[in-house]
Amino acid sequence: ILSFGIILITIAGSLTFLSCGKTGTSGAPNSEVGLVFDVGGRGDKSFNDAAYDGLQMAKDSLGVKYQYIEPSGGSDRESALRQLASQRDIGLIFGVGFIFTDDITQVARDFPNKYFACIDYSYDSTKTLPPNLIAIEFREEEGSFLVGAIAGLTTKTNIVGFIGGMESPLIKKFQAGYEAGVKYANPKAKVLVAYAGVTGDAFKNPAKGKELALSQYAQGADIIYHASGVTGLGVFEAAREMNKYAIGVDMDQWKEAPGHVLTSMVKRGNIAVYDIIKEWKEEGKNFKGGRAEVFGLRDGGVDFVYDQNNKQLIPESVYQKVESYRRMIIEGKIKVPTQ
Repeated sequence: ILSFGIILITIAGSLTFLSCGKTGTSGAPNSEVGLVFDVGGRGDKSFNDAAYDGLQMAKDSLGVKYQYIEPSGGSDRESALRQLASQRDIGLIFGVGFIFTDDITQVARDFPNKYFACIDYSYDSTKTLPPNLIAIEFREEEGSFLVGAIAGLTTKTNIVGFIGGMESPLIKKFQAGYEAGVKYANPKAKVLVAYAGVTGDAFKNPAKGKELALSQYAQGADIIYHASGVTGLGVFEAAREMNKYAIGVDMDQWKEAPGHVLTSMVKRGNIAVYDIIKEWKEEGKNFKGGRAEVFGLRDGGVDFVYDQNNKQLIPESVYQKVESYRRMIIEGKIKVPTQ
Protein backbone atom coordinates (compact mmCIF):
# COMPACT_ATOMS: atom_id res chain seq x y z
CA ILE A 1 0.00 0.00 0.00
CA LEU A 2 1.37 3.37 -0.94
CA SER A 3 1.21 5.91 1.84
CA PHE A 4 1.74 9.61 1.39
CA GLY A 5 2.91 12.24 3.82
CA ILE A 6 4.78 15.46 4.26
CA ILE A 7 8.14 15.31 5.95
CA LEU A 8 10.02 18.22 7.43
CA ILE A 9 13.78 18.29 7.26
CA THR A 10 16.37 20.77 8.39
CA ILE A 11 18.71 22.17 5.77
CA ALA A 12 21.49 24.52 6.85
CA GLY A 13 19.43 25.68 9.80
CA SER A 14 16.28 26.38 7.79
CA LEU A 15 13.15 24.28 7.39
CA THR A 16 12.06 23.03 3.99
CA PHE A 17 8.95 21.04 3.13
CA LEU A 18 9.28 18.09 0.82
CA SER A 19 6.47 15.89 -0.42
CA CYS A 20 7.36 12.28 0.22
CA GLY A 21 5.97 8.85 -0.58
CA LYS A 22 7.00 5.40 0.57
CA THR A 23 6.00 1.79 -0.04
CA GLY A 24 5.81 -0.58 2.88
CA THR A 25 8.12 -0.63 5.88
CA SER A 26 11.90 -0.54 6.14
CA GLY A 27 13.68 -3.58 4.77
CA ALA A 28 17.19 -5.01 4.67
CA PRO A 29 20.16 -2.64 4.26
CA ASN A 30 20.51 -1.28 0.72
CA SER A 31 17.46 -3.21 -0.49
CA GLU A 32 15.20 -0.31 -1.46
CA VAL A 33 15.18 2.34 -4.17
CA GLY A 34 14.93 6.09 -3.72
CA LEU A 35 13.95 8.69 -6.31
CA VAL A 36 13.92 12.49 -6.37
CA PHE A 37 11.59 14.05 -8.91
CA ASP A 38 12.41 16.89 -11.27
CA VAL A 39 10.68 20.27 -11.42
CA GLY A 40 6.95 19.69 -11.85
CA GLY A 41 6.92 16.52 -9.76
CA ARG A 42 4.40 13.74 -9.91
CA GLY A 43 1.29 14.49 -11.86
CA ASP A 44 3.09 16.33 -14.68
CA LYS A 45 1.59 13.76 -17.09
CA SER A 46 5.03 13.67 -18.67
CA PHE A 47 8.56 12.65 -17.71
CA ASN A 48 8.18 12.57 -13.91
CA ASP A 49 5.12 10.37 -14.22
CA ALA A 50 7.06 8.07 -16.54
CA ALA A 51 9.80 7.70 -13.92
CA TYR A 52 7.20 6.95 -11.26
CA ASP A 53 5.67 4.33 -13.55
CA GLY A 54 9.10 2.67 -13.66
CA LEU A 55 9.13 2.50 -9.86
CA GLN A 56 5.70 0.93 -9.86
CA MET A 57 6.77 -1.61 -12.48
CA ALA A 58 9.73 -2.59 -10.30
CA LYS A 59 7.50 -2.90 -7.24
CA ASP A 60 4.92 -5.01 -9.05
CA SER A 61 7.23 -7.38 -10.91
CA LEU A 62 10.38 -7.40 -8.77
CA GLY A 63 8.96 -6.77 -5.31
CA VAL A 64 11.22 -3.75 -4.81
CA LYS A 65 10.19 -1.20 -2.19
CA TYR A 66 10.80 2.46 -2.92
CA GLN A 67 10.68 5.96 -1.51
CA TYR A 68 10.43 9.22 -3.41
CA ILE A 69 10.74 12.92 -2.71
CA GLU A 70 9.32 15.90 -4.57
CA PRO A 71 11.58 18.89 -3.80
CA SER A 72 9.71 22.08 -3.06
CA GLY A 73 12.35 24.07 -4.93
CA GLY A 74 15.55 23.79 -6.93
CA SER A 75 17.77 24.34 -3.90
CA ASP A 76 16.36 21.19 -2.29
CA ARG A 77 17.68 18.72 -4.87
CA GLU A 78 21.01 17.94 -3.23
CA SER A 79 19.48 17.79 0.25
CA ALA A 80 16.81 15.38 -0.97
CA LEU A 81 19.43 13.11 -2.54
CA ARG A 82 21.46 13.16 0.67
CA GLN A 83 18.39 12.40 2.75
CA LEU A 84 17.68 9.25 0.74
CA ALA A 85 21.34 8.20 0.59
CA SER A 86 21.59 8.48 4.38
CA GLN A 87 18.94 5.81 4.92
CA ARG A 88 20.34 2.35 5.59
CA ASP A 89 17.61 0.53 3.65
CA ILE A 90 18.08 2.48 0.40
CA GLY A 91 20.81 1.26 -1.95
CA LEU A 92 19.96 2.88 -5.30
CA ILE A 93 18.90 6.51 -5.76
CA PHE A 94 17.57 8.13 -8.94
CA GLY A 95 17.56 11.79 -9.85
CA VAL A 96 15.07 12.72 -12.58
CA GLY A 97 16.26 15.40 -14.95
CA PHE A 98 19.42 16.99 -16.36
CA ILE A 99 19.25 19.65 -13.67
CA PHE A 100 20.45 16.99 -11.17
CA THR A 101 23.76 16.44 -12.96
CA ASP A 102 26.08 18.39 -10.66
CA ASP A 103 24.24 17.56 -7.44
CA ILE A 104 24.03 13.81 -7.99
CA THR A 105 27.68 13.65 -9.08
CA GLN A 106 28.78 15.23 -5.80
CA VAL A 107 26.45 13.16 -3.64
CA ALA A 108 27.59 9.96 -5.38
CA ARG A 109 31.18 10.81 -4.45
CA ASP A 110 30.14 11.45 -0.85
CA PHE A 111 28.27 8.13 -0.58
CA PRO A 112 30.56 5.59 -2.31
CA ASN A 113 28.68 2.63 -0.84
CA LYS A 114 25.40 3.61 -2.51
CA TYR A 115 24.47 3.51 -6.19
CA PHE A 116 23.01 6.43 -8.12
CA ALA A 117 21.42 6.89 -11.52
CA CYS A 118 20.42 10.13 -13.22
CA ILE A 119 17.89 10.35 -16.03
CA ASP A 120 18.97 12.91 -18.65
CA TYR A 121 22.38 13.29 -17.03
CA SER A 122 24.43 15.90 -18.90
CA TYR A 123 27.20 13.46 -19.72
CA ASP A 124 30.65 14.78 -20.59
CA SER A 125 32.71 12.00 -22.15
CA THR A 126 35.92 13.87 -21.31
CA LYS A 127 35.24 13.45 -17.59
CA THR A 128 35.15 10.29 -15.51
CA LEU A 129 31.88 9.37 -13.84
CA PRO A 130 31.97 8.26 -10.20
CA PRO A 131 32.14 4.44 -10.16
CA ASN A 132 28.77 4.25 -8.41
CA LEU A 133 26.86 6.53 -10.82
CA ILE A 134 25.03 5.64 -14.03
CA ALA A 135 24.25 8.38 -16.55
CA ILE A 136 20.98 7.66 -18.37
CA GLU A 137 20.57 9.46 -21.67
CA PHE A 138 18.06 9.41 -24.50
CA ARG A 139 18.38 10.24 -28.16
CA GLU A 140 15.47 12.67 -27.99
CA GLU A 141 16.49 14.13 -31.32
CA GLU A 142 15.67 10.84 -33.06
CA GLY A 143 12.10 10.63 -31.78
CA SER A 144 11.67 14.36 -32.34
CA PHE A 145 12.78 13.94 -35.96
CA LEU A 146 9.97 11.47 -36.56
CA VAL A 147 7.23 13.63 -35.03
CA GLY A 148 8.69 16.56 -36.96
CA ALA A 149 8.31 14.55 -40.15
CA ILE A 150 4.69 13.81 -39.24
CA ALA A 151 4.09 17.51 -38.68
CA GLY A 152 5.78 18.43 -41.95
CA LEU A 153 3.75 15.91 -43.91
CA THR A 154 0.37 16.77 -42.36
CA THR A 155 0.49 20.57 -41.97
CA LYS A 156 -2.01 22.40 -44.15
CA THR A 157 -0.40 25.83 -43.71
CA ASN A 158 3.27 24.87 -44.05
CA ILE A 159 3.80 26.54 -40.66
CA VAL A 160 4.38 24.48 -37.52
CA GLY A 161 5.61 25.38 -34.05
CA PHE A 162 7.93 24.24 -31.29
CA ILE A 163 7.61 25.32 -27.66
CA GLY A 164 10.33 24.40 -25.20
CA GLY A 165 10.35 24.74 -21.43
CA MET A 166 13.74 25.83 -20.10
CA GLU A 167 16.09 26.92 -22.86
CA SER A 168 18.91 24.43 -22.37
CA PRO A 169 21.12 21.99 -24.31
CA LEU A 170 18.75 19.11 -23.55
CA ILE A 171 15.62 20.82 -24.87
CA LYS A 172 17.63 22.07 -27.85
CA LYS A 173 17.97 18.39 -28.80
CA PHE A 174 14.19 18.13 -29.10
CA GLN A 175 14.09 21.33 -31.14
CA ALA A 176 16.94 20.33 -33.45
CA GLY A 177 15.50 16.91 -34.19
CA TYR A 178 12.01 18.30 -34.75
CA GLU A 179 13.18 21.04 -37.10
CA ALA A 180 15.31 18.55 -39.04
CA GLY A 181 12.36 16.16 -39.39
CA VAL A 182 10.00 18.90 -40.55
CA LYS A 183 12.47 20.14 -43.16
CA TYR A 184 13.43 16.65 -44.34
CA ALA A 185 9.81 15.77 -45.00
CA ASN A 186 8.69 19.21 -46.20
CA PRO A 187 11.41 21.68 -47.22
CA LYS A 188 8.78 24.39 -47.71
CA ALA A 189 7.60 24.29 -44.10
CA LYS A 190 8.49 26.99 -41.57
CA VAL A 191 9.11 26.22 -37.89
CA LEU A 192 8.24 28.82 -35.25
CA VAL A 193 10.26 28.43 -32.03
CA ALA A 194 9.63 29.77 -28.53
CA TYR A 195 10.82 28.98 -25.00
CA ALA A 196 9.00 29.54 -21.73
CA GLY A 197 12.11 30.71 -19.87
CA VAL A 198 15.69 30.04 -18.82
CA THR A 199 15.17 28.48 -15.36
CA GLY A 200 13.56 25.30 -14.10
CA ASP A 201 10.33 27.20 -13.48
CA ALA A 202 9.84 27.25 -17.26
CA PHE A 203 8.74 23.61 -17.00
CA LYS A 204 5.79 24.37 -14.71
CA ASN A 205 4.00 27.37 -16.22
CA PRO A 206 0.89 26.28 -18.16
CA ALA A 207 -0.28 29.89 -18.53
CA LYS A 208 2.95 30.74 -20.37
CA GLY A 209 2.61 27.63 -22.50
CA LYS A 210 -0.88 28.65 -23.54
CA GLU A 211 0.24 32.22 -24.29
CA LEU A 212 3.09 31.03 -26.52
CA ALA A 213 0.88 28.49 -28.29
CA LEU A 214 -1.89 31.00 -28.99
CA SER A 215 0.74 33.31 -30.48
CA GLN A 216 2.09 30.60 -32.78
CA TYR A 217 -1.39 29.52 -33.85
CA ALA A 218 -2.18 33.18 -34.60
CA GLN A 219 0.93 33.29 -36.82
CA GLY A 220 -0.44 30.45 -38.92
CA ALA A 221 0.91 27.34 -37.23
CA ASP A 222 -1.55 24.46 -37.28
CA ILE A 223 0.63 21.98 -35.35
CA ILE A 224 2.80 22.67 -32.27
CA TYR A 225 5.25 20.25 -30.65
CA HIS A 226 6.04 20.97 -27.02
CA ALA A 227 8.93 19.80 -24.84
CA SER A 228 8.02 21.73 -21.74
CA GLY A 229 6.70 19.51 -18.96
CA VAL A 230 3.69 20.93 -17.11
CA THR A 231 3.96 24.09 -19.23
CA GLY A 232 2.77 21.97 -22.14
CA LEU A 233 -0.64 21.54 -20.55
CA GLY A 234 -1.27 25.12 -21.63
CA VAL A 235 -0.33 24.20 -25.19
CA PHE A 236 -3.03 21.53 -25.22
CA GLU A 237 -5.56 24.00 -23.85
CA ALA A 238 -4.72 26.39 -26.69
CA ALA A 239 -5.01 23.58 -29.25
CA ARG A 240 -8.51 22.77 -28.03
CA GLU A 241 -9.60 26.40 -28.05
CA MET A 242 -8.18 27.12 -31.51
CA ASN A 243 -9.20 23.74 -32.97
CA LYS A 244 -5.58 23.04 -33.95
CA TYR A 245 -3.14 20.23 -33.25
CA ALA A 246 -0.44 19.69 -30.65
CA ILE A 247 2.23 17.01 -30.33
CA GLY A 248 2.84 15.58 -26.88
CA VAL A 249 6.14 14.61 -25.29
CA ASP A 250 7.65 11.94 -23.03
CA MET A 251 4.36 10.01 -22.62
CA ASP A 252 1.28 9.49 -24.77
CA GLN A 253 -0.58 12.74 -24.03
CA TRP A 254 -3.70 12.05 -26.10
CA LYS A 255 -5.93 12.37 -23.04
CA GLU A 256 -4.88 16.00 -22.55
CA ALA A 257 -6.79 17.06 -25.68
CA PRO A 258 -8.50 14.12 -27.41
CA GLY A 259 -8.83 14.76 -31.12
CA HIS A 260 -6.22 17.52 -31.01
CA VAL A 261 -3.07 15.52 -30.19
CA LEU A 262 -1.59 14.53 -33.53
CA THR A 263 0.94 12.20 -31.87
CA SER A 264 3.39 12.17 -28.97
CA MET A 265 7.14 11.65 -28.87
CA VAL A 266 7.41 9.04 -26.15
CA LYS A 267 10.59 8.84 -24.15
CA ARG A 268 10.53 5.65 -22.15
CA GLY A 269 11.86 6.86 -18.83
CA ASN A 270 9.78 4.14 -17.20
CA ILE A 271 11.72 1.44 -19.04
CA ALA A 272 15.05 3.08 -18.18
CA VAL A 273 14.18 3.22 -14.47
CA TYR A 274 12.87 -0.34 -14.46
CA ASP A 275 15.83 -1.77 -16.39
CA ILE A 276 18.39 -0.19 -14.05
CA ILE A 277 16.52 -1.39 -10.96
CA LYS A 278 16.23 -4.91 -12.41
CA GLU A 279 19.94 -5.04 -13.22
CA TRP A 280 20.83 -3.69 -9.77
CA LYS A 281 18.66 -6.29 -8.06
CA GLU A 282 19.93 -9.19 -10.16
CA GLU A 283 23.62 -8.27 -10.15
CA GLY A 284 23.86 -7.47 -6.45
CA LYS A 285 27.47 -6.76 -5.48
CA ASN A 286 28.52 -7.19 -9.12
CA PHE A 287 26.42 -4.21 -10.22
CA LYS A 288 28.63 -1.60 -11.89
CA GLY A 289 28.33 2.15 -12.21
CA GLY A 290 30.69 4.61 -13.86
CA ARG A 291 28.95 4.26 -17.21
CA ALA A 292 26.42 5.86 -19.52
CA GLU A 293 23.30 4.07 -20.78
CA VAL A 294 21.82 5.57 -23.94
CA PHE A 295 18.31 4.79 -25.21
CA GLY A 296 17.26 5.63 -28.78
CA LEU A 297 15.14 4.44 -31.68
CA ARG A 298 17.15 1.25 -32.12
CA ASP A 299 16.21 -0.11 -28.69
CA GLY A 300 12.79 1.51 -28.35
CA GLY A 301 13.97 4.14 -25.89
CA VAL A 302 12.20 6.82 -27.93
CA ASP A 303 9.32 6.50 -30.37
CA PHE A 304 6.13 8.14 -31.57
CA VAL A 305 2.52 7.21 -30.88
CA TYR A 306 0.42 5.67 -33.64
CA ASP A 307 -2.56 3.79 -32.25
CA GLN A 308 -6.34 3.51 -32.30
CA ASN A 309 -6.70 7.03 -30.89
CA ASN A 310 -4.69 9.05 -33.38
CA LYS A 311 -4.29 6.88 -36.48
CA GLN A 312 -7.29 8.59 -38.08
CA LEU A 313 -5.30 11.85 -37.91
CA ILE A 314 -2.25 10.43 -39.69
CA PRO A 315 -2.75 9.08 -43.23
CA GLU A 316 -1.37 5.60 -43.85
CA SER A 317 0.96 7.02 -46.52
CA VAL A 318 2.43 9.43 -43.97
CA TYR A 319 2.89 6.67 -41.41
CA GLN A 320 4.70 4.45 -43.92
CA LYS A 321 6.98 7.28 -45.00
CA VAL A 322 7.88 8.10 -41.39
CA GLU A 323 8.56 4.42 -40.73
CA SER A 324 11.02 4.50 -43.62
CA TYR A 325 12.73 7.46 -41.94
CA ARG A 326 12.96 5.41 -38.75
CA ARG A 327 14.80 2.66 -40.60
CA MET A 328 17.12 5.17 -42.25
CA ILE A 329 18.03 6.71 -38.88
CA ILE A 330 18.73 3.31 -37.33
CA GLU A 331 20.85 2.33 -40.34
CA GLY A 332 22.78 5.59 -40.16
CA LYS A 333 21.50 6.88 -43.50
CA ILE A 334 19.94 9.91 -41.82
CA LYS A 335 22.11 11.78 -39.33
CA VAL A 336 19.90 13.67 -36.89
CA PRO A 337 21.39 16.86 -35.41
CA THR A 338 21.39 17.47 -31.67
CA GLN A 339 21.77 21.26 -31.69
